[in-house]
Amino acid sequence: MALALRLVGASKQRLTVDSKLLLVADALRRGKDDLAIQLLGGGTPGPDLAFWQPLVRAWQAVERRDAPGALSTLAQVPRDSALAAFVDEESAFTLLKLGKAAEAEPYARRAIGTAGSREYRVRLALAAGFQAAGDRERAFAMLDGISGDTSAIRQALAVGRTGSVGIDSAAKAFSDQLVALALQMHQSDSARADPLNIVQIARYAAPESSSAAILLGNVLAEDGRLDSALVAYRSVADGDPLRIEAMDSESQALTEAKRFDDALALATGPTSLPSATSDDFARLGDVYSAMKRFDAAAAAYKQALAHMQNPTNSQRWPLLIVQANALQSANRWPEAKAALNSALEMAPEEPLVLNFLGYAKLVHGEDLDAAEAMIRKASALAPEDASITDSLGWALYKRGRVDEAINVLQKAAVTDPVQAEIQEHLGDALYSVGRRFEARFAWRAALATADDEETARLNSKIAAGLTQATAAP
Repeated sequence: MALALRLVGASKQRLTVDSKLLLVADALRRGKDDLAIQLLGGGTPGPDLAFWQPLVRAWQAVERRDAPGALSTLAQVPRDSALAAFVDEESAFTLLKLGKAAEAEPYARRAIGTAGSREYRVRLALAAGFQAAGDRERAFAMLDGISGDTSAIRQALAVGRTGSVGIDSAAKAFSDQLVALALQMHQSDSARADPLNIVQIARYAAPESSSAAILLGNVLAEDGRLDSALVAYRSVADGDPLRIEAMDSESQALTEAKRFDDALALATGPTSLPSATSDDFARLGDVYSAMKRFDAAAAAYKQALAHMQNPTNSQRWPLLIVQANALQSANRWPEAKAALNSALEMAPEEPLVLNFLGYAKLVHGEDLDAAEAMIRKASALAPEDASITDSLGWALYKRGRVDEAINVLQKAAVTDPVQAEIQEHLGDALYSVGRRFEARFAWRAALATADDEETARLNSKIAAGLTQATAAP
Protein backbone atom coordinates (compact mmCIF):
# COMPACT_ATOMS: atom_id res chain seq x y z
CA MET A 1 0.00 0.00 0.00
CA ALA A 2 2.88 2.37 0.66
CA LEU A 3 4.11 1.83 -2.90
CA ALA A 4 0.57 2.19 -4.27
CA LEU A 5 0.12 5.49 -2.44
CA ARG A 6 3.43 6.82 -3.82
CA LEU A 7 2.45 5.85 -7.36
CA VAL A 8 -1.01 7.39 -7.01
CA GLY A 9 0.48 10.53 -5.51
CA ALA A 10 2.81 10.88 -8.47
CA SER A 11 -0.04 10.69 -11.00
CA LYS A 12 -2.78 12.84 -9.50
CA GLN A 13 -3.85 14.14 -12.90
CA ARG A 14 -4.79 10.60 -13.97
CA LEU A 15 -6.65 9.33 -10.93
CA THR A 16 -9.03 6.40 -11.37
CA VAL A 17 -11.93 5.69 -9.03
CA ASP A 18 -9.85 3.06 -7.24
CA SER A 19 -6.84 5.33 -6.79
CA LYS A 20 -8.98 8.18 -5.48
CA LEU A 21 -10.69 5.82 -3.02
CA LEU A 22 -7.25 4.73 -1.81
CA LEU A 23 -6.25 8.35 -1.16
CA VAL A 24 -9.51 8.91 0.74
CA ALA A 25 -8.95 5.76 2.80
CA ASP A 26 -5.44 6.91 3.66
CA ALA A 27 -6.67 10.35 4.72
CA LEU A 28 -9.42 8.89 6.92
CA ARG A 29 -7.05 6.37 8.45
CA ARG A 30 -4.75 9.24 9.46
CA GLY A 31 -7.68 11.21 10.89
CA LYS A 32 -7.56 13.84 8.13
CA ASP A 33 -11.29 14.03 7.43
CA ASP A 34 -11.10 17.46 5.77
CA LEU A 35 -8.59 16.12 3.26
CA ALA A 36 -10.82 13.11 2.57
CA ILE A 37 -13.79 15.38 1.89
CA GLN A 38 -11.67 17.53 -0.40
CA LEU A 39 -10.46 14.46 -2.33
CA LEU A 40 -14.02 13.22 -2.80
CA GLY A 41 -15.13 16.51 -4.34
CA GLY A 42 -15.29 17.34 -8.01
CA GLY A 43 -12.73 20.11 -7.65
CA THR A 44 -9.85 17.64 -7.45
CA PRO A 45 -8.34 15.63 -10.32
CA GLY A 46 -10.05 12.39 -11.23
CA PRO A 47 -13.66 11.24 -10.91
CA ASP A 48 -16.19 13.27 -8.92
CA LEU A 49 -17.17 11.34 -5.78
CA ALA A 50 -18.87 14.24 -4.00
CA PHE A 51 -21.94 12.08 -3.34
CA TRP A 52 -19.82 10.35 -0.69
CA GLN A 53 -19.06 13.55 1.24
CA PRO A 54 -22.13 13.62 3.57
CA LEU A 55 -21.21 10.25 5.03
CA VAL A 56 -17.81 11.63 6.05
CA ARG A 57 -19.15 15.00 7.20
CA ALA A 58 -21.57 13.22 9.53
CA TRP A 59 -18.64 11.73 11.42
CA GLN A 60 -17.08 15.18 11.71
CA ALA A 61 -20.28 16.26 13.47
CA VAL A 62 -19.91 13.27 15.79
CA GLU A 63 -16.41 14.45 16.72
CA ARG A 64 -18.04 17.77 17.73
CA ARG A 65 -20.67 15.75 19.67
CA ASP A 66 -23.31 17.29 17.43
CA ALA A 67 -25.94 14.56 17.01
CA PRO A 68 -28.51 16.78 15.22
CA GLY A 69 -25.78 17.95 12.84
CA ALA A 70 -24.79 14.36 12.03
CA LEU A 71 -28.39 13.35 11.34
CA SER A 72 -29.17 16.40 9.23
CA THR A 73 -26.00 15.85 7.19
CA LEU A 74 -26.97 12.24 6.50
CA ALA A 75 -30.47 13.36 5.57
CA GLN A 76 -28.92 15.31 2.69
CA VAL A 77 -28.05 12.08 0.87
CA PRO A 78 -30.50 11.90 -2.07
CA ARG A 79 -32.88 8.95 -2.11
CA ASP A 80 -31.61 7.93 -5.54
CA SER A 81 -27.95 8.02 -4.43
CA ALA A 82 -25.90 4.82 -4.57
CA LEU A 83 -25.20 5.40 -0.87
CA ALA A 84 -28.79 6.04 0.23
CA ALA A 85 -28.99 2.51 1.63
CA PHE A 86 -26.39 3.46 4.26
CA VAL A 87 -28.24 6.44 5.72
CA ASP A 88 -30.19 4.58 8.42
CA GLU A 89 -27.29 2.45 9.59
CA GLU A 90 -24.89 5.41 9.60
CA SER A 91 -27.46 7.41 11.57
CA ALA A 92 -27.57 4.58 14.11
CA PHE A 93 -23.78 4.27 14.28
CA THR A 94 -23.25 8.00 14.80
CA LEU A 95 -25.84 8.13 17.58
CA LEU A 96 -24.36 5.06 19.25
CA LYS A 97 -20.92 6.66 19.15
CA LEU A 98 -22.47 9.49 21.16
CA GLY A 99 -24.06 7.04 23.62
CA LYS A 100 -27.64 7.72 22.44
CA ALA A 101 -28.85 4.11 22.31
CA ALA A 102 -32.59 4.78 22.60
CA GLU A 103 -32.47 7.34 19.77
CA ALA A 104 -30.41 4.96 17.64
CA GLU A 105 -32.80 2.01 17.87
CA PRO A 106 -35.40 3.13 15.26
CA TYR A 107 -32.64 3.79 12.74
CA ALA A 108 -31.08 0.41 13.58
CA ARG A 109 -34.36 -1.43 13.03
CA ARG A 110 -34.90 0.25 9.67
CA ALA A 111 -31.32 -0.51 8.66
CA ILE A 112 -31.80 -4.21 9.43
CA GLY A 113 -35.03 -4.26 7.45
CA THR A 114 -33.37 -2.91 4.31
CA ALA A 115 -29.94 -4.58 4.61
CA GLY A 116 -30.73 -7.49 2.28
CA SER A 117 -27.75 -9.82 1.91
CA ARG A 118 -25.81 -7.64 4.37
CA GLU A 119 -28.26 -8.22 7.23
CA TYR A 120 -25.95 -10.51 9.21
CA ARG A 121 -23.04 -8.05 9.11
CA VAL A 122 -25.29 -5.07 9.86
CA ARG A 123 -26.78 -6.86 12.87
CA LEU A 124 -23.31 -7.61 14.24
CA ALA A 125 -22.10 -4.05 13.75
CA LEU A 126 -25.19 -2.65 15.44
CA ALA A 127 -24.88 -5.12 18.31
CA ALA A 128 -21.29 -3.97 18.80
CA GLY A 129 -22.44 -0.34 18.73
CA PHE A 130 -25.12 -0.83 21.37
CA GLN A 131 -22.67 -2.78 23.53
CA ALA A 132 -20.14 0.05 23.29
CA ALA A 133 -22.89 2.53 24.17
CA GLY A 134 -23.55 0.59 27.37
CA ASP A 135 -26.89 -0.89 26.33
CA ARG A 136 -26.40 -4.64 26.58
CA GLU A 137 -30.08 -5.48 26.27
CA ARG A 138 -30.42 -3.75 22.90
CA ALA A 139 -27.07 -5.20 21.80
CA PHE A 140 -28.31 -8.75 22.25
CA ALA A 141 -31.68 -7.84 20.72
CA MET A 142 -29.88 -7.05 17.46
CA LEU A 143 -28.93 -10.75 17.21
CA ASP A 144 -32.44 -12.14 17.61
CA GLY A 145 -33.08 -12.48 13.88
CA ILE A 146 -29.89 -14.40 13.10
CA SER A 147 -30.38 -18.04 12.14
CA GLY A 148 -27.98 -20.63 13.45
CA ASP A 149 -26.04 -20.78 16.70
CA THR A 150 -25.20 -17.29 18.00
CA SER A 151 -23.53 -18.41 21.24
CA ALA A 152 -20.00 -17.51 20.08
CA ILE A 153 -21.16 -14.08 18.91
CA ARG A 154 -22.93 -13.45 22.21
CA GLN A 155 -19.83 -14.47 24.12
CA ALA A 156 -17.73 -12.03 22.09
CA LEU A 157 -20.24 -9.28 22.89
CA ALA A 158 -20.26 -10.18 26.56
CA VAL A 159 -16.49 -9.74 26.87
CA GLY A 160 -16.33 -6.71 24.56
CA ARG A 161 -14.40 -8.33 21.69
CA THR A 162 -16.27 -6.48 18.98
CA GLY A 163 -13.71 -4.02 17.62
CA SER A 164 -13.39 -5.91 14.35
CA VAL A 165 -17.09 -5.52 13.51
CA GLY A 166 -18.00 -2.24 15.22
CA ILE A 167 -18.40 1.03 13.28
CA ASP A 168 -17.27 3.94 15.44
CA SER A 169 -15.18 6.18 13.14
CA ALA A 170 -15.22 7.67 9.67
CA ALA A 171 -12.46 5.28 8.56
CA LYS A 172 -14.36 2.19 9.73
CA ALA A 173 -17.58 3.47 8.19
CA PHE A 174 -15.83 4.09 4.88
CA SER A 175 -14.28 0.60 5.02
CA ASP A 176 -17.68 -0.96 5.67
CA GLN A 177 -19.21 0.90 2.72
CA LEU A 178 -16.41 -0.32 0.47
CA VAL A 179 -16.93 -3.89 1.70
CA ALA A 180 -20.61 -3.59 0.75
CA LEU A 181 -19.64 -2.28 -2.69
CA ALA A 182 -17.08 -5.07 -3.16
CA LEU A 183 -19.63 -7.67 -2.06
CA GLN A 184 -22.09 -6.37 -4.63
CA MET A 185 -19.39 -6.58 -7.30
CA HIS A 186 -18.44 -10.07 -6.14
CA GLN A 187 -22.03 -11.25 -6.56
CA SER A 188 -22.35 -9.62 -9.97
CA ASP A 189 -22.40 -11.66 -13.16
CA SER A 190 -20.36 -9.01 -14.96
CA ALA A 191 -16.87 -10.10 -15.94
CA ARG A 192 -15.72 -6.50 -15.48
CA ALA A 193 -16.83 -6.35 -11.85
CA ASP A 194 -13.52 -7.19 -10.16
CA PRO A 195 -13.82 -6.36 -6.45
CA LEU A 196 -10.21 -7.09 -5.47
CA ASN A 197 -8.96 -3.50 -5.46
CA ILE A 198 -12.02 -2.26 -3.57
CA VAL A 199 -11.79 -4.88 -0.83
CA GLN A 200 -8.05 -4.26 -0.44
CA ILE A 201 -8.73 -0.53 0.00
CA ALA A 202 -11.46 -1.38 2.54
CA ARG A 203 -8.98 -3.45 4.49
CA TYR A 204 -6.40 -0.68 4.37
CA ALA A 205 -8.95 1.85 5.70
CA ALA A 206 -9.73 -0.43 8.67
CA PRO A 207 -7.06 -3.15 9.05
CA GLU A 208 -8.99 -4.70 11.94
CA SER A 209 -12.09 -5.34 9.80
CA SER A 210 -12.96 -9.03 9.83
CA SER A 211 -15.57 -8.49 7.13
CA ALA A 212 -12.93 -7.15 4.76
CA ALA A 213 -10.54 -10.01 5.57
CA ILE A 214 -13.14 -12.69 4.88
CA LEU A 215 -14.34 -11.10 1.65
CA LEU A 216 -10.72 -10.73 0.54
CA GLY A 217 -10.22 -14.44 1.20
CA ASN A 218 -13.32 -15.32 -0.82
CA VAL A 219 -12.24 -13.19 -3.77
CA LEU A 220 -8.72 -14.65 -3.76
CA ALA A 221 -10.01 -18.23 -3.43
CA GLU A 222 -12.32 -17.82 -6.42
CA ASP A 223 -9.37 -16.43 -8.36
CA GLY A 224 -7.42 -19.62 -7.64
CA ARG A 225 -5.05 -17.95 -5.18
CA LEU A 226 -5.85 -20.30 -2.33
CA ASP A 227 -2.70 -19.87 -0.24
CA SER A 228 -3.19 -16.09 -0.17
CA ALA A 229 -6.87 -16.62 0.67
CA LEU A 230 -5.92 -18.82 3.64
CA VAL A 231 -3.71 -16.04 4.99
CA ALA A 232 -6.67 -13.65 4.84
CA TYR A 233 -9.06 -16.08 6.55
CA ARG A 234 -6.56 -16.90 9.30
CA SER A 235 -6.02 -13.22 10.08
CA VAL A 236 -9.41 -13.32 11.83
CA ALA A 237 -8.39 -14.16 15.39
CA ASP A 238 -9.95 -16.62 17.82
CA GLY A 239 -12.69 -14.93 19.82
CA ASP A 240 -13.57 -12.59 16.96
CA PRO A 241 -17.35 -12.45 16.30
CA LEU A 242 -16.68 -13.47 12.69
CA ARG A 243 -14.14 -16.22 13.46
CA ILE A 244 -16.77 -18.90 12.78
CA GLU A 245 -17.56 -17.39 9.38
CA ALA A 246 -13.84 -17.20 8.58
CA MET A 247 -13.41 -20.88 9.43
CA ASP A 248 -16.49 -21.81 7.37
CA SER A 249 -15.11 -19.88 4.39
CA GLU A 250 -11.67 -21.48 4.77
CA SER A 251 -13.22 -24.94 5.00
CA GLN A 252 -15.32 -24.33 1.89
CA ALA A 253 -12.33 -23.00 -0.05
CA LEU A 254 -10.28 -26.06 0.87
CA THR A 255 -13.03 -28.51 -0.11
CA GLU A 256 -13.64 -26.74 -3.42
CA ALA A 257 -9.91 -27.06 -4.11
CA LYS A 258 -10.17 -30.80 -3.28
CA ARG A 259 -7.77 -30.38 -0.36
CA PHE A 260 -9.94 -32.67 1.73
CA ASP A 261 -7.27 -33.68 4.26
CA ASP A 262 -6.66 -30.03 5.14
CA ALA A 263 -10.39 -29.29 5.27
CA LEU A 264 -11.04 -32.29 7.51
CA ALA A 265 -8.19 -31.34 9.84
CA LEU A 266 -9.58 -27.81 10.12
CA ALA A 267 -13.11 -29.06 10.79
CA THR A 268 -12.27 -31.93 13.14
CA GLY A 269 -10.11 -30.00 15.60
CA PRO A 270 -12.79 -27.80 17.21
CA THR A 271 -15.28 -30.69 17.58
CA SER A 272 -12.90 -32.52 19.94
CA LEU A 273 -12.91 -29.64 22.43
CA PRO A 274 -15.32 -29.29 25.37
CA SER A 275 -16.24 -25.86 23.96
CA ALA A 276 -17.42 -27.36 20.63
CA THR A 277 -20.50 -25.61 19.23
CA SER A 278 -23.26 -26.46 16.82
CA ASP A 279 -21.40 -24.50 14.14
CA ASP A 280 -18.30 -26.65 14.61
CA PHE A 281 -20.22 -29.89 14.02
CA ALA A 282 -22.14 -28.38 11.08
CA ARG A 283 -18.82 -27.40 9.46
CA LEU A 284 -17.58 -30.98 9.93
CA GLY A 285 -20.79 -32.26 8.34
CA ASP A 286 -20.25 -29.99 5.34
CA VAL A 287 -16.72 -31.36 4.83
CA TYR A 288 -17.88 -34.97 5.09
CA SER A 289 -20.66 -34.21 2.58
CA ALA A 290 -18.14 -32.74 0.13
CA MET A 291 -16.08 -35.91 0.56
CA LYS A 292 -19.24 -37.98 -0.09
CA ARG A 293 -18.92 -39.61 3.32
CA PHE A 294 -22.61 -39.21 3.90
CA ASP A 295 -23.06 -41.43 6.97
CA ALA A 296 -20.36 -39.43 8.77
CA ALA A 297 -21.96 -36.20 7.57
CA ALA A 298 -25.36 -37.23 8.92
CA ALA A 299 -23.79 -38.08 12.29
CA ALA A 300 -22.05 -34.68 12.42
CA TYR A 301 -25.28 -32.83 11.64
CA LYS A 302 -27.02 -34.83 14.38
CA GLN A 303 -24.37 -33.57 16.80
CA ALA A 304 -24.85 -30.04 15.47
CA LEU A 305 -28.55 -30.24 16.31
CA ALA A 306 -27.80 -31.63 19.76
CA HIS A 307 -25.35 -28.80 20.53
CA MET A 308 -27.75 -25.97 19.71
CA GLN A 309 -28.55 -23.85 22.75
CA ASN A 310 -32.24 -23.05 23.18
CA PRO A 311 -32.85 -23.12 19.43
CA THR A 312 -35.89 -21.67 17.72
CA ASN A 313 -37.65 -23.49 14.91
CA SER A 314 -36.10 -21.07 12.41
CA GLN A 315 -32.66 -22.11 13.66
CA ARG A 316 -33.36 -25.86 13.67
CA TRP A 317 -35.03 -26.54 10.34
CA PRO A 318 -32.03 -25.55 8.13
CA LEU A 319 -29.87 -28.09 9.96
CA LEU A 320 -32.58 -30.73 9.58
CA ILE A 321 -32.53 -30.06 5.84
CA VAL A 322 -28.79 -30.70 5.47
CA GLN A 323 -29.04 -33.72 7.75
CA ALA A 324 -31.84 -35.10 5.58
CA ASN A 325 -29.77 -34.48 2.46
CA ALA A 326 -26.88 -36.49 3.92
CA LEU A 327 -29.23 -39.30 4.99
CA GLN A 328 -30.85 -39.36 1.56
CA SER A 329 -27.44 -39.54 -0.11
CA ALA A 330 -26.51 -42.40 2.24
CA ASN A 331 -29.61 -44.32 1.05
CA ARG A 332 -31.29 -43.91 4.45
CA TRP A 333 -34.58 -42.60 3.12
CA PRO A 334 -36.83 -43.44 6.12
CA GLU A 335 -34.56 -41.40 8.41
CA ALA A 336 -34.28 -38.61 5.84
CA LYS A 337 -38.07 -38.50 5.52
CA ALA A 338 -38.44 -38.27 9.30
CA ALA A 339 -36.01 -35.33 9.40
CA LEU A 340 -37.86 -33.60 6.54
CA ASN A 341 -41.23 -34.10 8.20
CA SER A 342 -39.84 -32.55 11.38
CA ALA A 343 -38.54 -29.60 9.36
CA LEU A 344 -41.96 -29.22 7.71
CA GLU A 345 -43.67 -29.10 11.10
CA MET A 346 -41.31 -26.28 12.10
CA ALA A 347 -41.55 -24.37 8.81
CA PRO A 348 -44.78 -25.29 6.99
CA GLU A 349 -44.57 -22.26 4.68
CA GLU A 350 -40.88 -22.56 3.81
CA PRO A 351 -40.45 -23.23 0.06
CA LEU A 352 -37.11 -25.01 0.52
CA VAL A 353 -38.61 -27.56 2.91
CA LEU A 354 -41.73 -28.11 0.81
CA ASN A 355 -39.68 -28.57 -2.35
CA PHE A 356 -37.14 -30.93 -0.78
CA LEU A 357 -39.75 -33.21 0.79
CA GLY A 358 -42.00 -33.13 -2.27
CA TYR A 359 -39.15 -33.88 -4.67
CA ALA A 360 -37.78 -36.66 -2.45
CA LYS A 361 -41.21 -38.30 -2.32
CA LEU A 362 -41.35 -38.00 -6.09
CA VAL A 363 -37.97 -39.73 -6.48
CA HIS A 364 -39.07 -42.56 -4.17
CA GLY A 365 -42.47 -42.91 -5.79
CA GLU A 366 -44.33 -42.11 -2.58
CA ASP A 367 -47.56 -40.11 -2.17
CA LEU A 368 -47.34 -38.61 -5.65
CA ASP A 369 -50.44 -36.43 -5.19
CA ALA A 370 -49.05 -35.04 -1.91
CA ALA A 371 -45.58 -34.64 -3.47
CA GLU A 372 -46.93 -32.61 -6.39
CA ALA A 373 -49.07 -30.50 -4.04
CA MET A 374 -46.02 -29.69 -1.90
CA ILE A 375 -43.98 -28.69 -4.93
CA ARG A 376 -46.82 -26.57 -6.33
CA LYS A 377 -47.12 -24.79 -3.00
CA ALA A 378 -43.36 -24.20 -2.94
CA SER A 379 -43.51 -22.83 -6.49
CA ALA A 380 -46.35 -20.48 -5.57
CA LEU A 381 -44.32 -19.19 -2.60
CA ALA A 382 -41.11 -18.82 -4.64
CA PRO A 383 -42.07 -18.52 -8.32
CA GLU A 384 -38.64 -17.22 -9.38
CA ASP A 385 -36.68 -20.10 -7.83
CA ALA A 386 -35.39 -22.15 -10.78
CA SER A 387 -34.75 -25.26 -8.68
CA ILE A 388 -38.34 -25.32 -7.45
CA THR A 389 -39.65 -24.69 -10.98
CA ASP A 390 -37.50 -27.63 -12.10
CA SER A 391 -39.03 -29.82 -9.40
CA LEU A 392 -42.51 -28.91 -10.58
CA GLY A 393 -41.60 -29.73 -14.18
CA TRP A 394 -40.08 -33.04 -13.14
CA ALA A 395 -43.17 -33.89 -11.12
CA LEU A 396 -45.31 -33.32 -14.20
CA TYR A 397 -42.94 -35.45 -16.28
CA LYS A 398 -43.01 -38.29 -13.76
CA ARG A 399 -46.80 -38.21 -13.86
CA GLY A 400 -46.96 -38.45 -17.62
CA ARG A 401 -47.88 -34.82 -18.43
CA VAL A 402 -44.82 -34.42 -20.64
CA ASP A 403 -45.81 -31.47 -22.85
CA GLU A 404 -46.74 -29.43 -19.78
CA ALA A 405 -43.52 -30.58 -18.11
CA ILE A 406 -41.39 -29.39 -21.02
CA ASN A 407 -42.87 -25.89 -20.83
CA VAL A 408 -42.14 -25.67 -17.11
CA LEU A 409 -38.63 -27.14 -17.45
CA GLN A 410 -37.81 -24.69 -20.26
CA LYS A 411 -38.81 -21.86 -17.95
CA ALA A 412 -36.47 -23.23 -15.25
CA ALA A 413 -33.63 -23.56 -17.79
CA VAL A 414 -34.05 -19.94 -18.90
CA THR A 415 -34.00 -18.75 -15.28
CA ASP A 416 -30.90 -20.79 -14.39
CA PRO A 417 -29.14 -21.98 -17.58
CA VAL A 418 -26.05 -23.37 -15.82
CA GLN A 419 -27.67 -25.85 -13.42
CA ALA A 420 -26.89 -29.34 -14.71
CA GLU A 421 -29.89 -31.01 -13.11
CA ILE A 422 -32.36 -28.69 -14.85
CA GLN A 423 -30.77 -29.21 -18.27
CA GLU A 424 -30.70 -32.98 -17.79
CA HIS A 425 -34.37 -33.07 -16.80
CA LEU A 426 -35.26 -30.96 -19.82
CA GLY A 427 -33.24 -33.25 -22.10
CA ASP A 428 -34.97 -36.37 -20.76
CA ALA A 429 -38.40 -34.84 -21.26
CA LEU A 430 -37.59 -33.69 -24.81
CA TYR A 431 -36.16 -37.08 -25.78
CA SER A 432 -39.26 -38.89 -24.53
CA VAL A 433 -41.45 -37.03 -27.08
CA GLY A 434 -39.06 -37.57 -29.97
CA ARG A 435 -37.29 -34.17 -29.89
CA ARG A 436 -33.91 -35.88 -29.85
CA PHE A 437 -31.72 -33.15 -31.32
CA GLU A 438 -32.98 -30.67 -28.71
CA ALA A 439 -32.56 -33.30 -26.00
CA ARG A 440 -28.89 -33.81 -26.84
CA PHE A 441 -28.40 -30.05 -26.90
CA ALA A 442 -29.78 -29.84 -23.34
CA TRP A 443 -27.67 -32.79 -22.16
CA ARG A 444 -24.53 -31.18 -23.60
CA ALA A 445 -25.40 -27.95 -21.80
CA ALA A 446 -25.70 -29.95 -18.58
CA LEU A 447 -22.14 -31.27 -19.01
CA ALA A 448 -20.74 -27.79 -18.34
CA THR A 449 -21.47 -28.01 -14.61
CA ALA A 450 -22.19 -31.72 -14.04
CA ASP A 451 -20.36 -33.74 -11.39
CA ASP A 452 -18.59 -37.01 -12.21
CA GLU A 453 -21.64 -39.24 -11.74
CA GLU A 454 -23.86 -36.94 -13.81
CA THR A 455 -21.21 -36.64 -16.51
CA ALA A 456 -21.03 -40.41 -17.01
CA ARG A 457 -24.82 -40.65 -17.26
CA LEU A 458 -25.08 -37.69 -19.64
CA ASN A 459 -22.36 -39.01 -21.96
CA SER A 460 -24.16 -42.34 -22.17
CA LYS A 461 -27.39 -40.59 -23.15
CA ILE A 462 -25.69 -38.36 -25.71
CA ALA A 463 -24.09 -41.43 -27.31
CA ALA A 464 -26.94 -43.93 -27.18
CA GLY A 465 -30.09 -42.10 -26.21
CA LEU A 466 -32.28 -42.24 -23.13
CA THR A 467 -32.73 -45.62 -21.47
CA GLN A 468 -34.20 -46.72 -18.17
CA ALA A 469 -30.65 -47.13 -16.83
CA THR A 470 -29.57 -43.60 -17.80
CA ALA A 471 -32.73 -41.71 -16.85
CA ALA A 472 -32.26 -38.85 -14.38
CA PRO A 473 -33.28 -39.82 -10.83
